[in-house]
Amino acid sequence: MRLAKWTPPAGRELPQARIWTLLGSRDGSLWIGTDVGLAHWNNRELVIFAEPHGQVNSIVERSDGEIWFSFVQQYPHTAAVCQVIGERTKCYGKSEGLPVSTAAALAEDASGNLWFGNERTVVRWNGGSSRTFSPQALKGNHADGVVAIAGAPDGSVWLGFAVRGPGVGLQKVVNDALKPFVSPELDSSTLIVNALLLDRHNSLWIGTERRGIYRIRGRTVDHFGSAEGLSSDFVDAFHEDREGDLWVATSRGVDCFRDLRVSSFTAREGLPMEEVDSVLVSRDGTVWVGGPENLASIKGGKVSWIQSHKGLPGTQVTSLFQDHAGRLWVGVDNALFIYEKGAFRPIRRRDGRSVGFVADLAEDGHHNVWAEVIGPPRRLVRIAGLIVQEEFPEPQMPAARKIAVGPDGSIWLGLLSGDLARYNRGKVDIFPFKSSPTPSRATMVNSVLVTSNGAVLGATSFGVIAWKAGKQQTLTVKNGLPCNFVHSFITDDSGALWLYTQCGIVEIPKIELEKWWDDPGRVLEIQTVGALDGALPGWVPFQGAAKSPDGKLWFANYTALQVLDPASRKTNSIPPPLVIQNVIADNIRYDAGNSSLSLPANTGDLQIDYAALSFANPQKVAFRYKLEGRDKKWEDAGPRRQAFYTDLPPGHYRFRVIGSNNDGVWNERGATLTFSIAPAWYQAKLFQAACVVIAVLLALTAYRARIRRFAKTMGTLFDERLAERTRIARDLHDTLLQTIQGSKLVADDALETPTEPARMQKALEQLSEWLQQAGLEGRSALNSLRVSVTTTDDLAEAFRRVLETAPFYSLATTVSAAGDARQIHPIVRDEVYRVGYEAIRNAHAHSRGTHVTVQLRYADDLTLRIVDDGVGADASTLSHGKEGHHGLTGMRERAGRIGARLNIVSDSSRGTEICLVVPGKIAFRNGKTARRWNIRGLLGADRPRTRKPR
Repeated sequence: MRLAKWTPPAGRELPQARIWTLLGSRDGSLWIGTDVGLAHWNNRELVIFAEPHGQVNSIVERSDGEIWFSFVQQYPHTAAVCQVIGERTKCYGKSEGLPVSTAAALAEDASGNLWFGNERTVVRWNGGSSRTFSPQALKGNHADGVVAIAGAPDGSVWLGFAVRGPGVGLQKVVNDALKPFVSPELDSSTLIVNALLLDRHNSLWIGTERRGIYRIRGRTVDHFGSAEGLSSDFVDAFHEDREGDLWVATSRGVDCFRDLRVSSFTAREGLPMEEVDSVLVSRDGTVWVGGPENLASIKGGKVSWIQSHKGLPGTQVTSLFQDHAGRLWVGVDNALFIYEKGAFRPIRRRDGRSVGFVADLAEDGHHNVWAEVIGPPRRLVRIAGLIVQEEFPEPQMPAARKIAVGPDGSIWLGLLSGDLARYNRGKVDIFPFKSSPTPSRATMVNSVLVTSNGAVLGATSFGVIAWKAGKQQTLTVKNGLPCNFVHSFITDDSGALWLYTQCGIVEIPKIELEKWWDDPGRVLEIQTVGALDGALPGWVPFQGAAKSPDGKLWFANYTALQVLDPASRKTNSIPPPLVIQNVIADNIRYDAGNSSLSLPANTGDLQIDYAALSFANPQKVAFRYKLEGRDKKWEDAGPRRQAFYTDLPPGHYRFRVIGSNNDGVWNERGATLTFSIAPAWYQAKLFQAACVVIAVLLALTAYRARIRRFAKTMGTLFDERLAERTRIARDLHDTLLQTIQGSKLVADDALETPTEPARMQKALEQLSEWLQQAGLEGRSALNSLRVSVTTTDDLAEAFRRVLETAPFYSLATTVSAAGDARQIHPIVRDEVYRVGYEAIRNAHAHSRGTHVTVQLRYADDLTLRIVDDGVGADASTLSHGKEGHHGLTGMRERAGRIGARLNIVSDSSRGTEICLVVPGKIAFRNGKTARRWNIRGLLGADRPRTRKPR
């Protein structure tokens, strides 16, 4: 995906920046050959070998795990190859019996011998004896000599020389003799070799100077150069990775070779045309390809063709078909031919004219060949005996493009409208699938297929339309397809359906198709072969798909012919190694390899870069990650190679990432990163604990205060209820109960002398009066409870009504009101009324006067004044009330409940005056001082004392 520069750890440097060779050993470490010596990178440690001092040319790991390298030592030359033993080296040269003192290429053969050489000589050495090869062409030559060596499993050895000519170039050592590889495509002695590699399939890759790459597979030779897309024809080195991909270093870049699931045939592979319009595979395995100016065939890997005006009777090959007799039917321009024994035989209508432009062909069970002819006019044609027998023109037959034959002999048509039609025994049935605009290429059925179970499928731009036993369905992206546009399709030997879609080749297993027929809304389990696997789908006007006898599937995509083998499912079974590359916190980069990584407090943005080392198809690598301590489940990152977090709280974290290769094989172990984020002072545990304690204390304090307020409110309500009950009890005791008790005494007295009628009559008369009085007193008590001014604020009128009812009618009364009447709070209004009612009742019951005056005054305050002309009361009664009576006490309690002042003045010569003053801010709703209600005053929380008369 990208190149990342490797840098040694701090404080360590390579011996020299120029690197000649690399070796990735089996233990995962890296050996580095530089211009002045050898280095070893292992587990984040860099080891520098002080000796020998010279240019390291090649490094090999032998079958027993030993590391050997060849080098050129600065003058004087004393050694050619060296062995690594621990952290030191042991070198061998002429003094140890070797015939050379310098070496370039180095390799081990199948027998365990070391091969190395220099500009003039190639040496085979087994540690004791040696064998020298000195090609004549190297004598007197100051070139590099042998630069590449590859040992084959069969014991042979390939030698690559940096000079061409007899005995050099590319030579194979067989039975101690050098032999070139010679074939019609290649004479290996003509090559200037720079690099050799034997891959895991024993194919020999040859990197040359200015001639690109040659690959030898047995006797087959392939060539890849800049014309085939190689970055340069000057090839320096090869490397085969653990997944089998081949990496090539050229003078201008790095190229990667890998096997594709889908192979393509184009002009580069020998096709004579640039445009492929149709494909057909005959029963003998020949692949027929139609296009402009050519009819090509591929058989046994060889391509041949028939060109226009050189055997082909026209310029444009249209439809291709093979009948039951093995004859090839070919549409060319506006005619139809049978190609047999190298000749084209025309098929004509009864009047001798050409059939017309044939779009598609099919054969029924009676060996009738049916042709869909574009026209004009567009028509369906039946051919029997190589002559057109019937024609069904439009509109008798709906306009179609594709044709197929059902098991019952029905002719199925793929219509331009995007629908299916069936013609059987003279009857045409149309099965609509989609309301479409004017018929065009965008809506027509691109291909029709009748499966073995009688299902009829149509490939369209809006999915696969299907009909089976009267049931119609459409397969789309809602069912799991990667896209809806289907160019063509075909079934393989297992019954699976392969769709050549706009976004890849899609495989739908047979069992999945059966499930879809049962459940049209089902999401199918499918496999997609995409562009990264070599699939390059495209639309073609005629046959777009075919199957060969060996099971391979062939697809035409207009610009090329593609082939896929369903049986060849090469799977990458190697789980990819994962690595965490970078940790970036608030734009500061940290060492991802630090085992105790600590990030500062208040880290806001965190970015973690990771990678999976799978190179077969890196675009299809997928990742999942989880941050333990934050994430509850794995996050599916797809191909994204970064994880982002914001505003992580302080604490310890463990980041885990796992990945899969291009074939979905997961590395479940993955890679991990452990780090911590320091807390800020306000995030420290001690500070947080203190905050919790304070919060708990505040909550408890608020709770206790609320309980106190609730208890006080309930106490006030209970006090009010108790006070009201006490007042009622006092009223009943002072009036009704005393009268009833007196009535009982009268009755008892009468019962003592039942024989005296006169006394009995007098007692009954007295009892009747007292019972009448009891009734009046009871009614008066009820009136004091029920009679209210809740429906009016006119207290003066309320007092008039009171004075007009018994027993108050016996007193002369005067009721007056001064000032503008104002709206009074209901509680205040009722309490003022009851104080006034009690005062009026007392004047009637106790004053023995003749007149009572009631005055109301609306000013800043509300004032009630009640005056009688009776005998008055003594000071003791005014202060403490009359024994057994509670009227005065109740009046004072009511005044206190509404925050009012109650003054009582009594004199034997002037009677009694009662004055109640209620502050305006309490009494009135909209008074000048009444901006808000004094609830505490209304509930009696602040009860001023009642002033005593002086």
